[in-house]
Amino acid sequence: MNRPAVLAGTWYPKTASACHREIQEILESIKPGPVSEMEAKGGIVPHAGWYFSGRVALEVIHGLKGRDDPDVVIIFGIHLHPDALPSIMAKGAWDTPLGPLEIHEPLAAALMTHVDFEIETARQFTPDNTIEVQLPFIKACFPAARIIPIGAPPHLRSVEIGKLCAETALGMGLRIKVIGSTDLTHYGPNYGFTPKGGGDAAVEWVKQHNDRQIIDAICAMDPERTIREAIQKHNACCSGAAAAAISAAGVLGAKSARLLTYTTSHDRHPGDSYVGYAGIVFE
Repeated sequence: MNRPAVLAGTWYPKTASACHREIQEILESIKPGPVSEMEAKGGIVPHAGWYFSGRVALEVIHGLKGRDDPDVVIIFGIHLHPDALPSIMAKGAWDTPLGPLEIHEPLAAALMTHVDFEIETARQFTPDNTIEVQLPFIKACFPAARIIPIGAPPHLRSVEIGKLCAETALGMGLRIKVIGSTDLTHYGPNYGFTPKGGGDAAVEWVKQHNDRQIIDAICAMDPERTIREAIQKHNACCSGAAAAAISAAGVLGAKSARLLTYTTSHDRHPGDSYVGYAGIVFE
């Protein structure tokens, strides 16, 4: 029993050929940046439809490729309120147009002995874009890897969950990469957030001030500050996921973070409501 790819055909292409074609086009469009001597342990990706943020997300996920492919990709996401239970899909597989991604059931079982998770299954789940839109990218970049999808609420316990995930995986001898899925400021009347009014000045405030502050917190690899920033300034929608990824990457040996790309939906499709997207790697 596989969890269906419910967003295929809307948020991203429905067929394998269309996904492969778009992925190849994105990779060909990415300009090579400075070569790092450090291997990326994880990253932060945005989760809008591929039209808006797919390039940013794929640049990060493709940038996680190293000497050896991971056994498991742990991806933190899900839109949750601070008091929500963390969630996990612990068994089965999640379909993508490129083929299913299997859950690493032994690792999921080990994590469930320590955390009171809300359990999602192939048939009982809440549709959510934060994780699903990344899965074809993961399948394309790491075709043999299994996954652990985790919903991480914007609460300090997500910092501990990220640490636990990495420590448990390492204790089992697994090679892992970690991903935190979050968009940044949701600005405009569509989102009920317009502290700087409208027009070009508001766009610049989002880019140069509000998003910049959460990016700085993430790049400082400070998970507690990341959650605090988002709650106070509404500049990340899944700060628990980002915090969990920061914490896990630190256990894996990451010492620094690097911003690969920043953009907004306004840059792609101007309007009075828009969202910020950042692609960050932990090395």
